[in-house]
Amino acid sequence: MNAKSLVTVVGVIAVSCSFALGQATQNGKPAAIKPSAQPEQAVPGGMSEADMQACIEAATPGKMHEYLVEGVGTWTGKVSMWMAPGTEPAVSTCTTTITSIMDGRFVKSETTGEMPGMGAFNGFGIAGFDNVSQKFQGTWIDNFGTGMMTGSGELDSDGKTLNWKYIYNCPITKKPTIMREVERRTGKDSMTLEMFGPDPVSGKEFKMMEIAYTRAPAAAPRTISGSAR
Repeated sequence: MNAKSLVTVVGVIAVSCSFALGQATQNGKPAAIKPSAQPEQAVPGGMSEADMQACIEAATPGKMHEYLVEGVGTWTGKVSMWMAPGTEPAVSTCTTTITSIMDGRFVKSETTGEMPGMGAFNGFGIAGFDNVSQKFQGTWIDNFGTGMMTGSGELDSDGKTLNWKYIYNCPITKKPTIMREVERRTGKDSMTLEMFGPDPVSGKEFKMMEIAYTRAPAAAPRTISGSAR
């Protein structure tokens, strides 16, 4: 199969999956697939009933997505950052706002703060859970670099600790490098984020950053004063 034919096949599959999902959605929620009244009739794009069901299952939010959405809110963080092993940490604060997007399938994380001696910090990430690979997936960008970090994660058996492995290009070694992150929910409105990476000199892993987060109370609904209408 030549490259042009391969692109065509991939495109047809993608469109067919999207069409199948659209057909199998009612009021924004996935609906159960009903057996066809005419078994011999082809489903969209020549897909089988099993193909359609697989697409729906891949796109339907589940418990892992609920776990991510539980983190929605505005969080104030106390930051400790180590530039090298055995050094005193630089201390600062940050604010992270987590928002649910794509009908609960993903969460968006936006962080602002001040890095001591480095200036204002702005970061942006997207996280989700891929039903196909059965792993969390994430991306991250910020104003301290021009590369994108991409990674995958797994939830620990305690149901509170999410272990991430991100890959980025180290500006010092010029090589792909792994940054390990541990998100731990320590309470209903508290969590910690620890980041570990290799020391460029020794190559040994050390803790680069720790953020202790506290979630702000949810804002009360606004009410209109005066007589009811």
